[in-house]
Order: sequence, then C-alpha cells, then structure tokens
Amino acid sequence: MSMNPRDRSSDPLSRLRFALETMPGSRKYVFTPATRAEILSELYDAFWGPYAHMFLPLSNSSLPMHATLGQVQAELGFAGAGSEEPVVPGRPCGHIFTKGESCFRCKDCALDESCVLCSRCFRASNHENHNVSFFIAQQSGGCCDCGDPEAWRRSLQCPYHPVLQDAEELSHTSLNTPDTTPRTAPRCISEADIPPVPDFPFRAPCPPELRDVMGRTIGYALDFLLDTLDYSPDEPTIPDNEADLRLQPSADPMQKDQYCVILWNDDKHSFDEVIQLLCDTTNRDRKEAAAVAHVVDEHGREIIDMNANAGRLLEIAMIISKIELGVTVRRAYDTFREQVAMVIIEWLVDLTRSRLGADTLITREVIAAELLSPRRRESNIYGSGPQIPDLSADVPGAARIDWLFLYHTRLWKKPRMCLKEIYASILTLSHPHKIAIGSHFAAVYHRVIDAYLLVDREAETSIKYFALQLFTVPSVASYVVRHHDLVTRLLNIIINFFTNQIAEKRILKTTTASTDSGELDVESFPFKSKRFMPVFSDLRYLCHNQPVQKLIASNVSFIRKFAKVCQLFMCVHPNKRAATSHVEYETDAWISVFNVTLSLSRVIKVYGEAFAWATPSQLISAITTVVHEIIAVCTLNNDKLDKNKFSAPAFHTVVFGDVEYIVIDFDVLEEWVSFHHSLHWLLAELLRHVDVLSEESLLQVGIASVRDLFMRISTESLILTMIDFPLRVLAMVAQIRSGLWVRNGFPIRGQLLHYRDFMLRELCYDQDLFILQTSLIILDPNTVFVSILDRFGLLQFFCGSVVHSVYEGAQLSSMVEEVLYVIITLLTEKASASKMPLPAAVRREIIHALAPGPCSYTDLVKRVAERFVDDVCFEHVLEEVAQFRAPESTSDTGTYELRDELYAEVNPFYYHYARNRREEVEGVLRAWLKKKTGVADPVIVPKPIGIDHGPFSILPSLLESEVLLQVMFYAIYNILTLTEAAGMTPPSSEAILDQAFYLVMLALVERASVFSHLAAIKAFDDDRKNLIDVICAMEHNEHFKPYMARIGWILGQISKFVPEEVQARRKIVNVPKPGADAESLRKRAAKARQETIMAQMKAQQASFAINFEDEDEDEDEDAAVSPEENVSYGSCIVCQEDLNDSQPFGMLGFIQPSRLLRKHPDGHSAYLSELMTMPSSLDRTKQPAHPSTFPPVGPDTYEDVTHFPPNFGGFPSLYTRFGIHTSMCGHLMHMECFSTYNVSIRQRHRAYMMRNHPENILRKEFICPLCKSLGNIILPISRPSTMPASSVPFQDWIRAASISILKSKPDPLMDSLQFRNGTGEFVFWSAQDPNYLNHMRRTEVAEAHKMLDSLMSVARVISQQTRHLRDRPEPEPGERGTGIYVPEEVIGYTISSIEVATRSTGSSTGTVADSLSETQQRMIRGLLGCLTALAQLELEGRPDGGRESVKQTIVKRLLPEWSRTSLTSFSHPFLLRDPLSVLVETAAVAPEMLQHVLVLCYYACLARTVVGMVYVLNKARSCSALQPVARSHADLFGDVRMFFMSAVRHSPIFEHTATHVFETFGEGRIEKMLYAFTLPFLRRAAILCRSVLPNAFSTSSSYTSSSCSHQDNEYQRLLSFLNIPPLSELPNQDTLQNALSGWCAHYGHSHAASQLNCGVVLEYPAVYHMARLPVVLDNLFNGRDKVMRCGRCNTVPVDAAICLICGVTCCMLSNCCMDIDSGGRGECNMHMRECGGAVGLYFVVKRCSVLYLYANNGSFGQSPYLDVHGEVDISMRRGRRQYIHWPRWEEIRKTWLNHGIPTTIARKLESTVDNGGWETL
Repeated sequence: MSMNPRDRSSDPLSRLRFALETMPGSRKYVFTPATRAEILSELYDAFWGPYAHMFLPLSNSSLPMHATLGQVQAELGFAGAGSEEPVVPGRPCGHIFTKGESCFRCKDCALDESCVLCSRCFRASNHENHNVSFFIAQQSGGCCDCGDPEAWRRSLQCPYHPVLQDAEELSHTSLNTPDTTPRTAPRCISEADIPPVPDFPFRAPCPPELRDVMGRTIGYALDFLLDTLDYSPDEPTIPDNEADLRLQPSADPMQKDQYCVILWNDDKHSFDEVIQLLCDTTNRDRKEAAAVAHVVDEHGREIIDMNANAGRLLEIAMIISKIELGVTVRRAYDTFREQVAMVIIEWLVDLTRSRLGADTLITREVIAAELLSPRRRESNIYGSGPQIPDLSADVPGAARIDWLFLYHTRLWKKPRMCLKEIYASILTLSHPHKIAIGSHFAAVYHRVIDAYLLVDREAETSIKYFALQLFTVPSVASYVVRHHDLVTRLLNIIINFFTNQIAEKRILKTTTASTDSGELDVESFPFKSKRFMPVFSDLRYLCHNQPVQKLIASNVSFIRKFAKVCQLFMCVHPNKRAATSHVEYETDAWISVFNVTLSLSRVIKVYGEAFAWATPSQLISAITTVVHEIIAVCTLNNDKLDKNKFSAPAFHTVVFGDVEYIVIDFDVLEEWVSFHHSLHWLLAELLRHVDVLSEESLLQVGIASVRDLFMRISTESLILTMIDFPLRVLAMVAQIRSGLWVRNGFPIRGQLLHYRDFMLRELCYDQDLFILQTSLIILDPNTVFVSILDRFGLLQFFCGSVVHSVYEGAQLSSMVEEVLYVIITLLTEKASASKMPLPAAVRREIIHALAPGPCSYTDLVKRVAERFVDDVCFEHVLEEVAQFRAPESTSDTGTYELRDELYAEVNPFYYHYARNRREEVEGVLRAWLKKKTGVADPVIVPKPIGIDHGPFSILPSLLESEVLLQVMFYAIYNILTLTEAAGMTPPSSEAILDQAFYLVMLALVERASVFSHLAAIKAFDDDRKNLIDVICAMEHNEHFKPYMARIGWILGQISKFVPEEVQARRKIVNVPKPGADAESLRKRAAKARQETIMAQMKAQQASFAINFEDEDEDEDEDAAVSPEENVSYGSCIVCQEDLNDSQPFGMLGFIQPSRLLRKHPDGHSAYLSELMTMPSSLDRTKQPAHPSTFPPVGPDTYEDVTHFPPNFGGFPSLYTRFGIHTSMCGHLMHMECFSTYNVSIRQRHRAYMMRNHPENILRKEFICPLCKSLGNIILPISRPSTMPASSVPFQDWIRAASISILKSKPDPLMDSLQFRNGTGEFVFWSAQDPNYLNHMRRTEVAEAHKMLDSLMSVARVISQQTRHLRDRPEPEPGERGTGIYVPEEVIGYTISSIEVATRSTGSSTGTVADSLSETQQRMIRGLLGCLTALAQLELEGRPDGGRESVKQTIVKRLLPEWSRTSLTSFSHPFLLRDPLSVLVETAAVAPEMLQHVLVLCYYACLARTVVGMVYVLNKARSCSALQPVARSHADLFGDVRMFFMSAVRHSPIFEHTATHVFETFGEGRIEKMLYAFTLPFLRRAAILCRSVLPNAFSTSSSYTSSSCSHQDNEYQRLLSFLNIPPLSELPNQDTLQNALSGWCAHYGHSHAASQLNCGVVLEYPAVYHMARLPVVLDNLFNGRDKVMRCGRCNTVPVDAAICLICGVTCCMLSNCCMDIDSGGRGECNMHMRECGGAVGLYFVVKRCSVLYLYANNGSFGQSPYLDVHGEVDISMRRGRRQYIHWPRWEEIRKTWLNHGIPTTIARKLESTVDNGGWETL
C-alpha cells in the first residue's frame, strides 16, 4: 500500500493518506474550521468510495460542508433516521446519555447500582412502589441498559426492548469453558472470533467492496490516530530549556522549529483566574481570553500561542505552570496532527450514529472489527523512541483497542468522552462484543491503573471508570477472572501500591518475598492518595458476580492470595496510651488508614459471602488458610509486626473463684494496640456460614464440631493468642470511652468514632465481637470470660476489690459497665451466630432504630449499617414496620414511626444501643407495657436468645458458668457496698445494676432451674453470701426503689425452684392499710394540682402561639375607645418607654418599587377564557386544587412538560404595572430613638467593612430590631375617625355640593396647583415636586415633618430612577408636579397589592375588609396622613390647612357639568383617571364625603371598564375559544346591553366597534367580564373605607341592613357593605345618570378626536399564580431541551434557573450570559430588571432550591420539592425522585405576593456573618 501517492490518486484512501500527511505543512500548522471540514470530506469520500448513495438520498449524494453524516441523515429522515427506532426483540436500548440528561435507577429491578434506564424506557416500564432514584448525567458516555438480560433481576416489560426468550441461556452458554483455574498468559479475542450480530431484520445489502473499503478507511484512520499519539506526552510537563525542547520526540520529518503552547483543563482553577492569566501572558483582551477559557473547559485543552520564538513560549509556559495549571510546549507539527486525530475521533463517533440504508449496526460492526485488529504500521518506527511503551510483554499481538486504552491519558477531555461513547456503542452490539472488549480491557488493566493512580491529571474522565460498565456484567466478570486472572492481578496491584513498589510512574508487577512482609508507611504517598478507593471498588464489583463467587469458593488460590493482602494491613497504625503527658504531635494519618482498611473490609464482606457456595471441605480449607496466616502474624513468626512495638505472646496464671486459669499476659494501658485486624475480619466473614459449619455437615468430612475443627488446625494457646487481638481492641475502646486515653488527643477519638460508627461498624467492630463470640464455643468459656476480665483490668473488681490502681472512681464504674455490655452482647447477639437472613436483619435493625421515637429517613439511615440501606429490601421492610407521616407545614420533614404492635420485638439491650439510647428505649417500652397491661411498674422480661441450631446453639448453656455467676454477684454486691459506704449510689450504678439484673433475668429465662440452684449454693466474699442474699438485701433499700419490680420478679422466679432459700432471706415489710390510703390520697391531690398547672400552661402556650403567628392581628381593637381617653400604643421597642403624645413616634415600614400588579394581556385569549371560569367570590378560600396526600399519586406524576403553556404558564412580564408598595411590620419607635438607631447601624457598617450587610445605608434601609424586617421609612400614626355613617341621601348630597361650588369664589391658586393637562391631580402630591424641597429647607418645618420626609425622600429617589417604567403623562423634571403621583402610585398601588394578595383566601363570613390586620389599617391611615400633611404645607395660610379648597376641587372634578365649562381646566376625560386614586384623595382631605364619592367612583369604574373591554374584545376578535356563559347576575347589572351601548354612544366609530363586539361575545360573557373586571375595585374600596372610617363601614351594620341571602356572591356583599346602589337600579337614579352621560360624552368626544389609543388599561382580575412547575421534578428534565432554553444564548443551561414570576429560563452562574457592563452580573440579575423590577424569584433546578434576589443581595430558600421520604434534597445529592409539596409552594407564593422577598433576604443575611458576599452562602 505504500506506492507513490501520485500513481493512485484516483483511490480515495490514498488521497486521504496524502492529504493527512501533507496537511500540517500546507496549512502552515494553523487549524481552522475549514481544515476540519476538509478532513471530514476526505474521510467520508474514502469511507464510502463509489457508494455514497447508500448513505444519503440520491438528490444530494455529497455532504454539505462542516456537516456530519449522522446529523444529515437525521435531518433528512433517511431510511428512518431521526425517528424512533423500530422494535427488534433482543436488541438492547443502548441509548447513550448526553451530559445533563436524566437517568433513572430502579433498585428493585436492577442487579446492581450500575444499571440505569433512560427516561423513555423508564416511563414505558412499570415501577410502581419501587425504589427509584433519578440523577443527571454529569458527563456523556453511559448507556441505557434496558433490554440487556444480564442487568435486571426481573423482566422490565419495556415495550420498546422486548427480551428474547432464549437470551438468558445464550449469555451463559458462551462461557462454560471447561477449565476453572485462572490462566496467566491469556489470548485476547480478535475480530475473527466474533460473528456478525444474528437475527437483525433490518440488514441492508452491502457489497463486499464497500465493506472492505469501509474497513480499510477506519483502520487507516485509527492507525493515524495511534501514530500521532505515539509522540504525545503522558502528562503535561515543560522542558527546562530550549535544547531539551528541541530534543522532544516528534513525528515531524522536517523537525521544523515552530512551537505551540497548550493550556490544559483542570478542576482546581476558576474561570476568572485563567482569564486573568491569559490576558497577562498572551496580550489578549478579556473577551478573547474568556473565549479561550471556555474552549479549555469544554474541550479539555486549547492552543494559546504559536510561533518560532521558543524562548518566549517557554517563558509563558513557566508563568502558567507556577499556579499548577497544566501546560505543554510541543512542535506545531505534532499539535496539528493531534487536532486532526481529534477530528478522526469525532468522525468515528458520528459513524456509530449513522446507518447504511436501514441497517444501523454495520458501521459499528466495522469499527469494532478494526478496533480489535492489530495496528498496521506504515513507517518503520515500530517500537522506537522512549515514549512508545512496549506492550509485547503484556499483550502479545496488541490490538488497536489495547493501544487506545493505554493512550487514553494522552488525550484530553473531549476526545476521551468521545472514545468512551464509541466503546459504549460497541458494547451494546452483541454479547460476544461485550466479552471481547472486556477481555482487551482486562489485558491492559494494570497499565490503566498505573496511569490512573500515578499520572492522570483528569481522573474523572479516566478510562479506568470503564471498568464499572464491564466488571458489573456477570458473564464478562467471569470471563476476565478465568482467562485473565484479573483478581490475582488486582490483589498484586494493591500489595505493590501500598508497599510503595513504584518505579518510573509504574507499579511493579511481580510480588517479591520482601513485599509479603513489606513495611507499610502510613505517611507515604499511596496512603495519602485519594484515588485508590475505586481500585477496591473494581475488585468488589468483580467478586460480587455470582460466577466469580463460585470460583472464589471452589478455588483455594483466591483465598490464599487475598489473605496475603489482608495480612498486609494487619495491626497497621497501632496506638499507645499517653499516660502522663499529652502526645506532642497529632497526625491525621489515621484518616487515610481507615479509608484504606474500610475499603478493604467491604471487599472482605463480598469475599466472605462467596463461601455460601462452598462445600464443607472448601470452607474448612479457607478457614485453615486464614487461621494459619493470623497465627503467623500474632505469634510474630513472620516479620509483619514491628518488633519494637509488639512482642511474642506471654502467658500468666490467674486465680478467679478458687480456680486457676492460664491466660495471655497483656496490658492494654501500657502496650501498642491497633484498630485494624483485617485477617480477623476475614475469618469472621468465613465463620458466618454456620449452616455449612453445622455438626451434620461437618460430620460428612469427619469432623465432630467447630471446636474439633479448630483443635485440628491449631492449639488452645494459639487460639487464645489469636482472639486476644480483637479483645485488645474492645478493651481499648472501653478505656477510650471511659476517658483513660484523653492525652492521646483527637486522633484516638476520631478512630473510635469511625470504628463504632453505625454505618461502618459492621465492617470492623461487629466482626471483632463475632470472633470473641466464636471463641466461646471453641475454647473453655470460663477461660474466655477470665481473659476478657483480665484484658479489661477488672479481675480484682469481680473478686470484691472496689479500688483500682489506675482506674479512678468514675472510670472504674465506666469500665465495669463496658465489660458487662460486651458480655451481654456475646451471649445474646444472634445475627451472625444464626446467619440471620438479610431481610430479617434489616427488619430488626429498623425496629431498634425507630424504637426511641419517630425520626426522618436521613436520621434513620445514619443509625443503620450502610450495607442494609443499600439492599433492595430496605424500603420494603421499612414500609412493613413503620408508618410514614407526611410533612404538613412548610418546615416539616416526613417522619417514620414504629407500628405499635412491633414494640414487643424491641430489646433494650440491643447491642447497637449506647447507654443513653438504651435508657431512652427502656422508658418507651415501660410506657408501652403500662398502656398495654395497666400495671403501674411493669417488668421488661428479656427474650430468649433464640439460636435453635448450628454451632452456636450452645450459647444459652454458658449462663450456667460459675465465672458468670461471680460477675453478676460482684456487679450487684460492690454497688451495695459502695452505696452503704458513701450513703449514696456511686456513678454509673444504675447502668451496672440494669445490666447485672438483665443477666440474672436472662439466666432465669433460659436456664431457670440450674441457675436458681447455683445461686443458692454458690457463696462468695468473706461473709459467704450468695446471690439471693444480695438481692434480698436490696429489696427494701431506699436507694434502689426503681429495681423493686425487677427484684420481685427475680425472687418470684427463683422461689419456684428453691422456695425455702428465698423465704429464709426475704424481709416481709408490712404496710399498714390506712397509710396506703393516705398515701394514695396525697398522690391524687398532687396529680390534680399538676393537672391544673398543666392546663394553665397549655392555655398560655396557645395564646402565645396565636400572638406569635399573627403578629399583625393581635393589636387590640382600639377603635372602640372614645377619643377623649388617652390611648396607649404600647412601648417603644428601643427604649421600652410608653408611647404617648409627649414625644413624636411612628411605625416602621418599608417602601419598595414593585411590578406586582398585572394588566390584562389583550392579545391572549387564554386569559379571557380564564375569566369565564372565575369563581364569583374571591374572599372565600377555594377548595384546595392540590391533593393533600404526599407524595402525590395519580396521573400528574406522568405529566409532560412539553405540553405546558410556553414559559411554564408564567405571566408575561410586559403586562405588569409599576408602582411603589408600602408594608409595615407593626412595631413602633420614638422618632428620637429612630435617629439614634440609624446612627448605630452606620457605625456597625464602618466596623465591619467586608461584611455583606443586610441593609443598604445609601437606600436609607434599616432592620427592625425586633422582628428583623427590612425597613426604610417611619410613618406617623393617626387614630381612626369615629365618624358614623352619613345619613344624607346621595341625591341631596350632590345637590348640596353643586350649590356650594356655585357659591364659592373662583380660586386661581388652587387652579394653578393642578396639572396643566387637565386631569385634576394636584402637583403637591407628586414625589419630585420641587416646592416640597423648598418647604423642607425651613428648619421648623423640617423638624416637624421628619417622618413625612422619611417617606418622601425614599419615594423621590425611586421616582427619579423609574421614569422609564411609568406610562402616565407627567410634567418635565424641574416643573411642578413631576414624578410619581403619590395617591395613585403609592397609596392606590399599596391598597391594590393588599387586595391582590388576599384573593381566594378568607374566612367563611365577612368581606375582604375583615381580613385586614390592624397594622395594615394603621399603615393606610399613616399614608393618608402624609397626603394631608403635604396639602397643609402647600396651603399653609388657609384655615383647616386648605382642606376645604382641595375638597371643592375634587367635587368639581367629579361632577361632569363642571368639567366642561370654560371656567375650569379639566380638559382630560374623567374616565381616564383611576377611580381609586380619586377615592384616596377624598379620604385624605374629606373623609366625611367618602361614602358619596365612592358611589360616583364605582359608576365611573363601570363605565371605564366598558370602554376598556371594547378594546380588549375587539382585539380578540373571535370567541371560539371561550365557553358559553349564561347570565347569572341580572340582579346586579340589570340591562347590560343598554348600559354598554349608552357608554359608547358619543363616538360613532367607537359605537360601531362596540356593537360588533357585543354581537360576537353575547350578553352572558360580557356580563361575566364586567363582573370580573369591576370586582377588584369594590374590594379595594372596601379596604380603604374600613381603614379610614371603621365605624361607618363596619360589617355588622351592613349585614343587618341587607338580607343575608347574598352570602354566596361577593359582589352583592360588597355593594351592601359599601352602601352602593347596584347598576340594576340605575334607571331610578337620575343624578347618577347625568354624571355618567357627562363623563361618557367627554370621553367620547375626546376619543373621536384621537381614535388610536383607548387610554383605559384593564387590570388582571383573577387570582395571581406563579409559573407552573411539574409535580414530579424529574419530569422537568424530560423535555428540557424544549422547555428550558435560555432566550439570550439559545442553549439549554447547565445550571438553569426558572423565573417563577414569568416562567423564563435563565443561565445561572454561567459565563455565557453575563452582563459585563454592570460589573459581571449574571443573567438572573439581568432578567430581574425586566421582570420583577427590584425583586427576583427563581427555582434553581440543579441545586433544587429557590433563589430570592432583591437589589444587589439575594439568598437561597428551601426547595418546594421533597423526596418520597418528605425531605429536602439539596442539589439532588441523594437522587430520589422529588415531588412538589403544596404548602411549601404556597409559602413561596405568599412571600412573593406579600412583597416579602426583601425581608426574607435581609433576615437570612442578618443571621449569617459572611465575608464573601451572599452568593457564598
């Protein structure tokens, strides 16, 4: 093939070869998108030769530039591409996950945790009540296992991937190779061994030439890739000087001096750091540098500079590498070729997604065949150069895939991911393919591990993790273990790595004699490396597969080798007690040691489980092997233990209870003890198989019992030595817990905590206990007990001596308690001893974890061993034994509670209970028994031990041991003696007595007769007392009251067997009868007293709770107090003095810019149809639309987000109205205190410059010192007016008003104070009116109006900044009346917001006014007071502060006959004013005429609404989308059509439009809309009127006057409450008719003049909702590319934030949508300006939390989603499916509606002191 390229230029493959070889030079080493396109087209041309038409539709049989085949086929829909794959039985899904896609795991269906489903397969299969978890793919490359029979316990029944019936057998037959011994020199499977995929129905005819040319092209491309990588470095390093740089290996035949500097990705450095560095070193500007940083992050590396000046490039590289960023300097030729190689990899990935006709497999089959073939080298450089590793020793005839595995570290992020995707797509081709890839991976596995542990920069993309996909497949695991001896090789790697046998970045392969007893240095690199954990997990995955388990059991070489590994870690890192002075240097080496041994211990568990498949002889040989290893270590026969710290075992003789025992002599207080005895743990695992060790099964091999077995292996003294090691740990643990090791510092506590941790203890602590338990059935139990007492240093105590040479008082008691705990555990713990099946063990564990009381799932899991939690049965057992209480309130979590009947199974002496927990459980059990039996002081009788068969069934007989009896006797007797001596019980006595009595009771339950006789005969002590003596002595002792019931039970049981013994000793105390009565009377009286006290406390608590929850509503109704009395407002929250008229005081409040109020969107018909279904009352709580059960069930769990309205149904932010909202926290303060408080805030800001303070001084903010609400104003308080309802009829009032206007003189001053455009608004009520500042310059005015100024100064600033958000016509800045109009846009807006927030909430009686809190009413009055004050300032000279003049002007404006005369300047039609603001003006200056003005305003509102509706409906055109509505409010509106038409009759064009609209929509719908659009005005008016005139507008008066039949209709209720005649009575109200026709005529004429703009904007009248999120969180990811797209950068954000106000998706924390101009603010802050104004409310999808923003601060709040167990799962760490919790969702909505976001953030910031800005929280 190496002919001269010119001769065969017609052959596309030669053209390709020529192009790739010459490209670097011809392109001047610069790689551009055009270069990529050219390479691709050359590749495709060579790949399909003359057969392009088989891959593309004929019309375009050449690919467009830059496109890839897979994409084009999908876009053109070629041969079914791009649509759903057809169903082929037996084909697995194999869908390859992209980054950010959602994947599901079902614990119940999957074989292990590596089996996952894509969301399509998950939804198609049934997983009801299964334990499903859900997670987001962090990187691409994993694939869906649906349809793979080896991945699932049961058939998934997925309709897309049915499994073939004979598939199961298929996978196993291919494996049954006759030999079971592992081979050492395996032959890898080559492509010739693999048949094409059988039974694939969609094969396309493929000419042999095409097959050949495809293969040759792919083969050439792979060879080019490998030849290029031959020269790439394994890790980024920089040569020291230019000479070294020139000597670097290079493929460039010209050796041209053109070099590149390449920057590599890592996870340590931030974007900003890299960008800054690039700007400094390469003279780029920030934007370019940011682009480069992005490429580095996305692809894994990027060229940052290229030229011939090598010195300069090296300099740049040096600077970059200083901060440990990876950087390389290479020849430009090689770098260019690497980029070509990257394109080749992309091209191969594309081929795996392409098809030949309908055949989707053939391209992948060809790629697989070429990967499994050996390299064909063009040039003669085979094996030359140091950088090319020699593979021949490991893999003779290495295939291309072996080289690729090896060179994986030489690649960078993107190509690594792509290669993994290629491998994954080949794995799913067929079972033989899977085996082949597994075989090749196993062959080079040790090299892969070398690179992973010692070289790789980017561990998370390492090919090592491919092991997870291979080793968890049973057939592959079995194959590689048999044919590649992988387990042995893995064990060798572990040994050599930890003994630091590492040279030249390689772990040495062979194990030498020295390594077997190699010294472990726990401070060396291997222990410090965090990466070894996955090596252990690979071993675990391999050994977990059933075929491998059988191999381990049947082949002794496995256990031999493994014992060597365990032996390596025996007694590692021992501790010695620091007795006199504290250890000098506390190291944390223990952490890494525990990490290693716990990882090993998890493998030990799996190894041990394998022996369930063993025959008795196989198990015996394994036990023999391990015991010999242990004894070799413990007797110091081999050199494993450090001779300086450990000495050979020595024995000594001790006398205990007249018998001599020979036990080991060892003092834990003085010598070295280690926590880690991995060989013992392995032995414990082997001994667990008690079924194989039962006498029947041992007799088959001629052994009598376990004891006999051990005596054959070894001798008594050696076994004593063996068990002494775990015993030393138990003694050390007891001493540490008793405080004897305090001088060893924190490390010893840390080791203890890990060793006994609930989740880890079964890996170590429980194993040590089990070894001791076994020794009781192998050796003489008395010797073992004496050994235990000796090791604990308590022999003397149990012979009657209550003083100890080392243990002081409390320490001695504590040690006794610990030893009794160990003895009880050894006698009663049966899980290992009876080989309890897992579900039973889990059940027992859960019952005992829940016995102390209900707890959340997370807490429960912390109390249970991790292996149990990971097991399939855990959740199902939990469901059986516990009841789930779903969370109700917003701060709850779900809890599990033990079912009542199961308390019978609880044992308070369960061995996982610490002492406090045990006492707690005893209390719970007593209470339960008391309730059940009615006995006042019930006895908890121990349960029988319950081991019926197997070697451990003899445990109960140990209760007859005399040593044990002596222990019980002295435990009780010594306490009696100590109590008598001191006159009080010694420390720990309760615990010791509890344990001693438990032992005695247990003996009476198990061995009653023997034990009773023994207790009577056996006497101790100098006084020759026996156990019965001591117990009888206690019976009536004052100190031991709590034990009365138990003593009674014990003596009762013993007297069944030895009655005379008991009677002789028992004291009978006669209690006189009457005394008892007196006693019971006294008790009864005490009880009654206690009950009354409790009742009082309850009442107080209840009242406190009410006050606390509704702090707004607890103010006394001081409306009823007559004004003469001096009303007290409580005390100032700063100085605590009374608030009265002697000093000015006010109420703290907060005003903020708001865009809460919504206008009715006129272009959207959806909003009109919503009106049709609106409830007729907004002041009643709707039936909850949300299910109350949690987690929710039903159809919602499958909802499809792609069918949601756009933007999750959020409200479009275009249609919001800007204003200023005021809120109050209700706390009062003196004005003087307020000033002082503000000064103190300033000082605090100065003192902590770096802190992110909760308030901003420039915005005049402060935090209320009491409730921590944010505030920026203080408002004066005014008393409510007591004016009664006016009795003047409406007509008379209008007449009187007109007359008084006629009488009054013209008032030019007032005219000048109104707006020029004739709206009738007053200039002095504008926020930026210049005259106000002139008044404030006078000191006496400024002094008097400090509070008014606090409001005006903040409003003025907001007004200046927000002119662009306001639609009103306003005077220019600097003129009178410029800025926000306070009555409308502050007070009107606030009232409207209050009204909106109360929609669809309320009680069953009363109106919206009754839901107002006292604070809100005070606030509205305070704001109106400010208006009055402003008017007074302007009209100072006039009597009554100019009120009369303002009042006259308002009336003039209202009455139409005045508005069009030449005398006044009201040229602006009244209907264009917001009627609410006119009401507010009236309330401020003339509350007495409020009732009458209200009627006019309501009718103005009706007319105005008609005008607005004509425009809206005219835009909507058709009503096809609206459901028809019948008329239902004729009693309110009368003749709607008549009113509608008369309102518009003054403008012909308008009238025509209106007629058309009415015809289209019909009377019913129009009436419904009129009702909906005018109801909010009535609700707002009610709020205003109640606040100003509570007496005139009180609920009671209005209800008595009108009949109560209108309860169901809020409109009716409000009309009667406000005393407004309904529209249906308009024909009888001529004055109103006049007013109306006047207003409408004025509007009509002005409208005729300008038809373009209607000027009336209708508000959105329905209940406000946030964006709609799916009920189940993972449904959000289902259509994420459709529904979560960022509008700015048009990508699916990595970290999406959904705006809950308008539903738009933003990129959170990403560099793509940053606002460079405003100091790098992110997109959430940018979007906030367009949407919520000053506040933002987002759901952050990936973090699973809510983000609140206000101005420049923010904070994260709790997510509205909870998992199945009712718990928050931040960042989806646990990965359970999450469901929306409606109370939390409502809480978020309430916070937003009530404008609570700024305060929420301020409280959060106030409670945390941070230095890094709120984002770090």
